[in-house]
Amino acid sequence: MSELAASSQSLMACPECDLLQRIPPLPIGGKAQCARCDFVLATSHADPLELPLTLTVSAAITFAVANTAPLMDLSAVGRQASTTIIGGAGQMWLEGEPITAAIVMFCAVIAPACYIMLMLAVLLAARRSPLPHWVGELLRWGLHVQPWAMYDVMLLGILVALIKIAELATVDPGIGMYAMGVLAVLLPAIMVSFDAREIWQRVAWSDDQQRSASGTDERNYAESGR
Repeated sequence: MSELAASSQSLMACPECDLLQRIPPLPIGGKAQCARCDFVLATSHADPLELPLTLTVSAAITFAVANTAPLMDLSAVGRQASTTIIGGAGQMWLEGEPITAAIVMFCAVIAPACYIMLMLAVLLAARRSPLPHWVGELLRWGLHVQPWAMYDVMLLGILVALIKIAELATVDPGIGMYAMGVLAVLLPAIMVSFDAREIWQRVAWSDDQQRSASGTDERNYAESGR
């Protein structure tokens, strides 16, 4: 392989072993694996943005349902109550647990909402040409927020709590609970199907194109002044 061809390939570090290596152009359906640990570094799809966008739109709709519909209906000694995620966090705050309420609010509402909105903005903007400058910054923020969207952990905690109170009260799962379960699947699916390398390549290409256009304008201006 010539030095020019090698330099044109993208250089990335393996997330598992940190080995720096260049990713060659991949055919449709092809995969690139780490030379040291065999971790899958990149995959090539016919339309790398279509599936992540579909999953993200589905996650946005499911997120709205999960935060507006009741999580569960609880009945005990003749009393009934229902709550949502936001309502549960607010009740924790009122009962003197501000730290727990803040953690639940951030990990179950704020972080997932930010991640979904950032991904929607990135995936919708990536369908334009040339790519806007701010897409790379939004993608960076989205990747930082993503680990804090812990719907799977919260869902596990709710299920453990339900098992403990099952003998004391009657619990009926609400639509919000089922929406949380779907969201706990959709968020990891977005992460698996989304190839950030594709976006970074398009952002770099857009910058190069604009710099080239700027250089052409400067040369034309200089020639017209002669």
